[in-house]
Amino acid sequence: MSAEKVAVLRALNATIIRTPNEAAYDSPESHIGVAKRLEKELPNAHILDQYGNENNPLAHEFGTAEEIWTQTRGQIKAIVAGAGTGGTITGLSRGLKKHNPNVQVISADPHGSILALPASLNEPHVNEPYKVEGIGYDFIPQVLNQEAVDRWYKTGDKESFQFSRRLIAEEGLLVGGSSGSAIAALEQAAKDYNFGKDDVVVVILPDSIRSYLTKFADDDWLAANGLLSSPPAEAVPTSPSLQQQCPKDAFSGAKVNSLRLKPITTVRSDFPCENAIEIMRDRGFDQLPVLAPSGKKLVGLATLGNILSRLTHGRATGKSPVSDVMFDFSRIPEVVTDPRDLGLTTGGEPIGPETLKAQQKGRKFIEITMDTPLSVLNRFLEWNSAAIITETNEQGTMRPVAVATKVDLLTWMLHHNENGS
Repeated sequence: MSAEKVAVLRALNATIIRTPNEAAYDSPESHIGVAKRLEKELPNAHILDQYGNENNPLAHEFGTAEEIWTQTRGQIKAIVAGAGTGGTITGLSRGLKKHNPNVQVISADPHGSILALPASLNEPHVNEPYKVEGIGYDFIPQVLNQEAVDRWYKTGDKESFQFSRRLIAEEGLLVGGSSGSAIAALEQAAKDYNFGKDDVVVVILPDSIRSYLTKFADDDWLAANGLLSSPPAEAVPTSPSLQQQCPKDAFSGAKVNSLRLKPITTVRSDFPCENAIEIMRDRGFDQLPVLAPSGKKLVGLATLGNILSRLTHGRATGKSPVSDVMFDFSRIPEVVTDPRDLGLTTGGEPIGPETLKAQQKGRKFIEITMDTPLSVLNRFLEWNSAAIITETNEQGTMRPVAVATKVDLLTWMLHHNENGS
């Protein structure tokens, strides 16, 4: 949930109860399950239930659809919209097809959601998290009629946010992320349906930028989540005079092994949380690398913030194993070892986006070793608070040997500047 949504709810004097994203929709811990429990516990409580309230699609069938039909003078050929609860797309389909059964109803469904048909469309990214808010679910809402949609298109976070930013910059429409998803679906549909310049196609832009000022509207947030669009080729200097103005590697090709790093302190995944908390308190740490019970393999990272969140929400106790509260590295599908995947060569020189590996997409874990250039570590620390320095043995097992932070880089730079190097 964005900071803007939290601020609005607090201004309304609402009590905010956070629920885990990974909880299944029918779990007592999910936002739906918690809401149903509170309805029973709180006097005069009521759930509007957008997922099951029949007035949700009815409002669009007799309201939105009629307005669109009237304003397009019945010339509409297709309607494009995202699907969240499904009320909008279901109601629009009913309302428009009453006037003309040939109106094509097209819907956007984000990768990671399961709303699209045929179900095979969802399989490549099933259960993957996504950043676009307001559309897509891991269950089929009661008000959604999937068959009411003539064609579903799967959309990704990056293309959705890029289209939203373009709508803002080029059209002056202050929209949210799911509006970009609708445009992404429209782009695919325009090719498949061969829409012409005289065809009337309506796209629903349902959300506003208000709730996302600290998210996709912020370049830093996009970059931190790997969603920032690559600069156009013409923005890359090509002439010798411009290339000379490009900054050189500030670390002169030095590697991580030139940093004065202290030996690492770790905790095993089968240790109780209270042990990890004591170590962090005594050593002044706020995070600890986690090893497998054998003590030989890096399996995760325990942070003070994550442990505190789990304890305060009753999802863990001091006796719970660290494995219950750590960030589990085993869930990360692929490890990046090539410095070029961070946008740098081994010498620290920037490279163009066209030279990055095609398989870079989807990677979320960067391996930093003693031989990693400081320029790569510096780029990594732009979006991360610390780096676990690892080494890999002959069996391919990754073992932590140190933790590097921005302070270590700053110390290195100050030391070398003093020496004139």
